[in-house]
Amino acid sequence: MTNLKLEIVVIPVSDVDRAKQFYEKLGWRLDGDFAAGNDWRAIQFTPPGSSCSVIFGKNVTDAAPGSARSLYLIVSDINAACEELRGRGVEISEVFHADDAHVGTDEPYLFGRLRVGGRDPQGRSYFSFASFSDPDGNGWLLQEITTRLPGRIDSETTFASASDLAKAMKRAEAAHGEHEKRMGGQRDENWPAWYAEYMVAEQAGTELPQ
Repeated sequence: MTNLKLEIVVIPVSDVDRAKQFYEKLGWRLDGDFAAGNDWRAIQFTPPGSSCSVIFGKNVTDAAPGSARSLYLIVSDINAACEELRGRGVEISEVFHADDAHVGTDEPYLFGRLRVGGRDPQGRSYFSFASFSDPDGNGWLLQEITTRLPGRIDSETTFASASDLAKAMKRAEAAHGEHEKRMGGQRDENWPAWYAEYMVAEQAGTELPQ
């Protein structure tokens, strides 16, 4: 089958400059700000580690501003992701999970309209969330995935920029430091392979090496 890679999600906004400031605050990479006179403008951002970008602007969609909901951002550590966003001044919900009931009055998400506070008590992959919105009300959800379902692992590992690669290496370095402590403080001569395994697993959302 021909590869079909999702490249762009268009989100509707009412104030282009306000939206641009918000997504810059998130720390997303600004790929371009293009305009043709006063009639058309398109701004593209890419979330860190994502191969799919978002575009918003003037005359790029006829959808109502704020009508894009349940846009998912996958993270390997939801608590750390929430803290980072709060540190950037983003208002984000507390972490929540699904329970046995799915019907309620909460904002809808993957498991329905009932949110239960805290991470999934069983620590299951896919079951812990947090949410935030942009100034127009377009809704984003963080979903913690630590191990992918069978058949959902992409064999291709890519980084959008040298900066993203450097950040991944720093996270691997920190994790490897803990690994060496568990080895009794001995130097791991095979650290390049450990780094590589860690970085691939982190991006794929599979179980991280210990």
